[in-house]
Amino acid sequence: MTTDERDILELLKDELDFIEKGGYGRSVRTPWLSKATFQDSLSCINYGDAYRTHSCTECHLLDFVSPEHRTEEIPCHHIPLNGDGETIEKLESEDNQAKLERAVSQWLRAKIKEIEEERAKAQMTH
Repeated sequence: MTTDERDILELLKDELDFIEKGGYGRSVRTPWLSKATFQDSLSCINYGDAYRTHSCTECHLLDFVSPEHRTEEIPCHHIPLNGDGETIEKLESEDNQAKLERAVSQWLRAKIKEIEEERAKAQMTH
C-alpha cells in the first residue's frame, strides 16, 4: 500500500518539469554515469538515500505498475508508457535517451491530464 503522502499530481508535474529542463542529462562532473529515470529525481521516495530505506511499495508510482512487476527491483521501470507496452527498462536497453525521455514525457502528460480531469469531475459532483 502506498504510504507516500505527496500529491501524485504534483509529483508527476514536477517529474515532467525535471525532464523538460534536462534533468536526466549527463553531469559535467560525472559524464560516465548515466541517470536512471525516476530514481535520480525527486519522484523517487529514496532519492538521495544510498541505503534505500523506503520500500518501493510505499511509492505512488507503484500504482502504475502491473501486479506481476510490482516485486521487481525497480518496479517503476516496468510502467507501460504507451500502447506498445514499452517500459523504461525496455527503452533504457535501447540506449536512446531522447526516445526514452520523449516516451516518459508523453506518459506523464497523459497521466497528468487524466488525474486533472478526474479531480475536476469529482469537484463538479460535490
